[in-house]
Amino acid sequence: MTVFPQSYDGIALVAPVTIGYERTSDHGAAYFAGRALRALLDRTGLKKDEIDGLALSSFTMKPDTAVAATAHFGLSPRWLEDIPMGGASGVVAMRRAARAVQMGDADIVACISADTNNKDSFSSLVADFSLFSRDAVHPYGAAGPNAVFSMITQNYMREFGAAREDFGRLAVAQRRNARDNPHALFHDPLTLETYMNARPIAGPIHLFDCVMPCAGADAFLVMSVDRAKSLGLPYVVIKGAVERHNAYADDPVPTRGGWAMERERLYGMAGLGPKDVDFVETYDDYPVISFLQIEDLGLCAKGEAGRFFRDTDTTIDGQMPHNTSGGQLSAGQAGAAGGYLGLVEAIRQLTGDKAPSAQIAKARHGLVSGYGMVIYDRCLCTAAALLARGDA
Repeated sequence: MTVFPQSYDGIALVAPVTIGYERTSDHGAAYFAGRALRALLDRTGLKKDEIDGLALSSFTMKPDTAVAATAHFGLSPRWLEDIPMGGASGVVAMRRAARAVQMGDADIVACISADTNNKDSFSSLVADFSLFSRDAVHPYGAAGPNAVFSMITQNYMREFGAAREDFGRLAVAQRRNARDNPHALFHDPLTLETYMNARPIAGPIHLFDCVMPCAGADAFLVMSVDRAKSLGLPYVVIKGAVERHNAYADDPVPTRGGWAMERERLYGMAGLGPKDVDFVETYDDYPVISFLQIEDLGLCAKGEAGRFFRDTDTTIDGQMPHNTSGGQLSAGQAGAAGGYLGLVEAIRQLTGDKAPSAQIAKARHGLVSGYGMVIYDRCLCTAAALLARGDA
């Protein structure tokens, strides 16, 4: 029986790539995924036939999947994953690709997430997102995630005493971080006053609590450290990575996620703790979800994320930089690619790819987490990873 290694030793993450982001596009998801693949090859000097693994995430490529994408792109991989996990897709793709390389099932895996956005794509997506959405939500006019996260936000505020201003501080700091991200949709400064006075969407959620759907792609390569060195590529290593699905299903309204179940395993595998983290990238479709990740990953106690954002400068120059690309709240949500945004950003930070203006000084370790696949009252997929600079 094969025993999988507990560590991810010998695995490198290289070539962070972003395509887009565009508010709307007439191009399909395959167009953005193909551009991402081309950019990966251009950045590394690899030939297409050297890519023998593919992990793909997309909502709007339907009815095609990763299998059809191999024909679109002229690939012939010996390892293939279609990962429909939304905000958890990036970390899940990374850890599964890393295991494939460790076990010799692939030498170089392209991890790509891409989606498009046009006048019909979002409404079509939410109408047919799941059987539950199609049969029990959409016909009654409650399509989309706003109502779900309104409920989660209301419950969090009631249980832990958080205020809208606490969520606003997260959004304001992320807008500051987006200033130096050329891919971000929003660069104009955001003040707490502007945040507080924004129009309501689904109380207590207001305009700046919601991501902007857009088109685009994010991607990276997984290969051995030896291969990355031979190609002269700056790289990141995986200190630990976990995933957990349908966690705490009996909780009436979610106030925690699978990160709480897997946190000890994550830090134990990495030989690190929360105090060793130099920056954090959370999945931020709504601020309350970032609050849950910050707490469940041990950066503060349960219910204390509001205080964390009151007391901590989370801008790129602060004590604990958070969502240094601006996150989805300022960069945009390119469908499933939003689940790659934080991971690709972390690779950039740890390889020095963002120098000089948007680089965290002397960052050695980054924490990345994801959350995805909403049903009526919660999301099902959680994942997290601890990454380190290649020479750390």
